[in-house]
Amino acid sequence: MEWEVVIGLEIHAQLATNTKIFSGASTAYGAEPNTQACAVDLGLPGVLPVLNQEAVKMAIKFGLAIDAEMAEKSIFARKNYFYPDLPKGYQISQFEHPIVGKGKLTIEMEDGTERVIGITRAHLEEDAGKSMHGNFQGQTGVDLNRAGTPLLEIVSDPDMRSAKEAVAYMKKIHILVQYLEICDGNMQEGSFRCDSNVSVRPKGQKELGTRAELKNINSFRNVERAINIEIERQIELIEDGGTVVQETRLYDADKNETRSMRSKEEANDYRYFPDPDLLPIVLEQEMIEQIRASLPELPNTKRDRFVTDMNLSVYDASVLTSSRLLADYFETALVASDKQNPKLCANWIITQLLGALNKAGLDISASPISAEQLGGLLLRINDNTISGKIGKQIFDDLWSDEGQDTDSIIEAKGLKQVTDSSAIEAMIDEVITNNPDQVEQYRSGKEQLLGFFVGQIMKASKGKANPAQVNDLLKSKLAG
Repeated sequence: MEWEVVIGLEIHAQLATNTKIFSGASTAYGAEPNTQACAVDLGLPGVLPVLNQEAVKMAIKFGLAIDAEMAEKSIFARKNYFYPDLPKGYQISQFEHPIVGKGKLTIEMEDGTERVIGITRAHLEEDAGKSMHGNFQGQTGVDLNRAGTPLLEIVSDPDMRSAKEAVAYMKKIHILVQYLEICDGNMQEGSFRCDSNVSVRPKGQKELGTRAELKNINSFRNVERAINIEIERQIELIEDGGTVVQETRLYDADKNETRSMRSKEEANDYRYFPDPDLLPIVLEQEMIEQIRASLPELPNTKRDRFVTDMNLSVYDASVLTSSRLLADYFETALVASDKQNPKLCANWIITQLLGALNKAGLDISASPISAEQLGGLLLRINDNTISGKIGKQIFDDLWSDEGQDTDSIIEAKGLKQVTDSSAIEAMIDEVITNNPDQVEQYRSGKEQLLGFFVGQIMKASKGKANPAQVNDLLKSKLAG
């Protein structure tokens, strides 16, 4: 039997506000346990929540970016359940009336195809605390610093048909929330995490299969692995005569397996009802339009501009716009190089810079070479002061000493490129004279020897001869 996979994702993006969604407590990461939980977060008697307006604005930004329906009126609800890290005994969330309604997002696959993924809704809610299982012998500790941290839960339609599509969608959301500056996207700190709803059905069947929810996966690699292993589990279970039950499962990355956590609750299990302590959110059109006007250039728009205005390939433009910091770095470096050669700038960033960053385990934000420094280096390659080969040597110098600049390195090390035709001709004549056998072979049709002659000349010039001039003059001399 052929099987079709159906996947929907629930992504939790921690909003980049300075304070929590219903209190003035800090959202800063890394504080000592229970030092950033105030009376409101602890749910002490008599306290009242006050909505953080910045969280609302960030939700609106996201809704506009995915071309979603924006609710004129949305309502907070109490989601009731008991868990040690939920001190109030309920979570304030949104249920029937979320702030962001139906929207869509286009994803690009590795083979160049595109798919439109529907987004069911995005709603505001508060985070719970965190249970600490490994720090206390025979006991569990509870850290309530995260309690009340603002989250935007982004719920997709069940539109994805493979783990790779799910990862592509998750990456696209990850890029988008960072472009919008509503979430830092830090998966290690839990700022961006994902629940995956996975089911299978016989190919051609319209009715959805029973789904399992994989909870709190915080890396793209593990999302793909968890979904694939869950697909295998469900297919094997059904083909062996078993039945998939609706449940929540945990993914164990060490064992590469999913295991049952608890039966999946339905909405009525949570006994949702409107929170009596919070007024409805009423969005005014004027506010929405102000936020729309403040939106940055979004990833797809920026990518298309790089392709159209700068003649970059779709691949190069996609890499450069894969993060807002990287796109900003490229544009700053291009300006610093007098916007002379966007393709050269893209090549140096994608190949040289990202290669060095990857080797060093660094993010673009921690690059030892600033965009202005790289632009200065490219400026000297563009005006033929140095060759690309010497440029790589200077790149290494800039990497190891952040205080340097290209011009001072060229001056100190005497790296200026030789562009004097007579000086290059003299070197060519000497190489031709010293290699008569190779000259004869070249003139007899062994044209691949051209590289040998170029190498000898570059060696004689210590890499300073202009390669284009060397090639032109050398071919002329050898032909003569």
